[in-house]
Amino acid sequence: MPYLMAGFPDLETSRAVAQAYVDSGADIIELGAPFSDPLADGPVIHDAATRALEQGTRFSDVLEICAQIAATTSVVPMVYANTAISIGPSEFAARLEAHGASGVIIPDLPIDEAGPLREALQASGVAMVQLIAPNTSEERRKRICADAQGFIYLVSDTRTTGEREQLPASLGRLVEAVKADSPVPVAVGFGIGTPEQAAEVGRFADGVIVGSRLVRAVAEADSAEAATRAVGEFISSARAALAA
Repeated sequence: MPYLMAGFPDLETSRAVAQAYVDSGADIIELGAPFSDPLADGPVIHDAATRALEQGTRFSDVLEICAQIAATTSVVPMVYANTAISIGPSEFAARLEAHGASGVIIPDLPIDEAGPLREALQASGVAMVQLIAPNTSEERRKRICADAQGFIYLVSDTRTTGEREQLPASLGRLVEAVKADSPVPVAVGFGIGTPEQAAEVGRFADGVIVGSRLVRAVAEADSAEAATRAVGEFISSARAALAA
């Protein structure tokens, strides 16, 4: 499950990157909506969000990219709560449904406060994907899993997004514990930056989410063509490693 920041470094390039994800065999695409205070994101994705906002990227642009690729690949926008709340639960859910979103990730909206939005999304057939972290208590984890939709987004550690030299040694045990409670697949994100790490996580998780590594590849590219080539090569290598 590759992640991209809509509107980074500009709208046309992000549309091309989204299509490259599809063409390279992504199973699900996590589509980031730029936000001014992205508390879950590390410096690479935070910088991409800032630049996308400077380009004038709006939520409507995010939805257009979603609609562009949703006919062939499942798309799950990642949106901060401020955006959803300002639009309103019913309208927010309706917009996601109209543009083909399969689900939505709202990292700063805890399950305790998600009731009205969750109900509106469920009525529209859009899964509200919940997050679980290593420091989530067993009691709370079981509660989150009991109401899980789509998949569980399991955060590999308690830091913000970003590439890591090593993944936590306890990650496999955590995934198994969550899978024991969850009726839906469990995908792991945060820190996965190489095909080898993707393969490592793929041995015990149902899904592998790669974000900062791909956003960095786009940032380092000197053209849209170079960006699409770089992300395509990474995704192809990751899929090969997962299949080995």
